[in-house]
Amino acid sequence: QVQLVESGGGLVQAGGSLRLSCAASGRTFSTYAMGWFRQAPGKEREFVAAASRNGGITSYADSVKGRFTISRDNAKNTVYLQMNSLKPEDTAVYYCARGTYGTGWTTPRAKDAYDYWGQGTQVTVSS
Repeated sequence: QVQLVESGGGLVQAGGSLRLSCAASGRTFSTYAMGWFRQAPGKEREFVAAASRNGGITSYADSVKGRFTISRDNAKNTVYLQMNSLKPEDTAVYYCARGTYGTGWTTPRAKDAYDYWGQGTQVTVSS
């Protein structure tokens, strides 16, 4: 069983920065793509960013491109989301997720391409 634990959320003013971390259990972390999603109150969970198994290929939602950066440290079984120039509309619960078998060299955007999810961490951006 894979466990994903997010941390690093909090309250920040608009224009500020946060770095989210997601620590994964298991010995096959480097085999799979990893992604970040978010869900605001009353809205569907949406794709934010994804990284291929070695972090060499990344993909971003248009709404965060140029402001957020996904990275991973396979030696630490951890994926990160650096969030800069935060806006109030970035307020949401942020989830990390592990891609399904075979996604390693891709950066999937669909929720059903991920099979394990963390519990989420709240990010609140005040105006």
